[in-house]
Amino acid sequence: MVYIDPALYRKYSKAEVEKAVEFLSYKTIKEELPKKESHVKPTLYIFRHGQTEDNAKFIFSGWRDPELTMQGKLDALELADLLKDKKIQMLIASPQKRAIETMRLAISKNKNAKDLEIHTEERIKERSYGDYQGKSKLEVYLEDAEMAHKLRREFKTQPPHGESIEMVCKRVGDFCKEIVPLMKKNNINVAISCHGNSIRGFRKYFENLDDITTANAETPLGKDYLAYVIE
Repeated sequence: MVYIDPALYRKYSKAEVEKAVEFLSYKTIKEELPKKESHVKPTLYIFRHGQTEDNAKFIFSGWRDPELTMQGKLDALELADLLKDKKIQMLIASPQKRAIETMRLAISKNKNAKDLEIHTEERIKERSYGDYQGKSKLEVYLEDAEMAHKLRREFKTQPPHGESIEMVCKRVGDFCKEIVPLMKKNNINVAISCHGNSIRGFRKYFENLDDITTANAETPLGKDYLAYVIE
């Protein structure tokens, strides 16, 4: 479920608001998320948190710490069905509570992993939207659609006092350079719970995506996962 501020209908036409909602709503992912798994080599499982209150209200969330909605919890439990039989020896989450709570729920049906400690990692937290954090994506789009697109989907665009997608990819890449050798050395599978923009960093690192493809890569809230074999 989503919430639309009634005040927007007093400032803009119904058609304009509906167009903005359509543009900003999460789309069904047409392409399968990459899933390469191995019974011999280490595998990295990555997923996005479930829907939050900010997601439902079209708010630039960034480093804010909103709660999961009921739908977000259901998303994570749907993901749990996909992960329940995976052999996972280490859990890592962004320090933001939506990622930690999603990890708890997503791993809750895996009898061998559900009691593992959840380690947190700053470098995989969500992108900071700086001065835009807490603002309505709908209102920004209705005021300036081009700016809204740049803020959300241009690789190098940096909001005032915030981060570009490029900057997020850099810190996620630095984390990957540490976790990959650790997984190889100990031959362990790792599950990671993080965010849409940090997942862009993982995809750029493991799939060598170009900047435009990275910035436009979409990952559903909860429900599904990506997997990479560590060679």
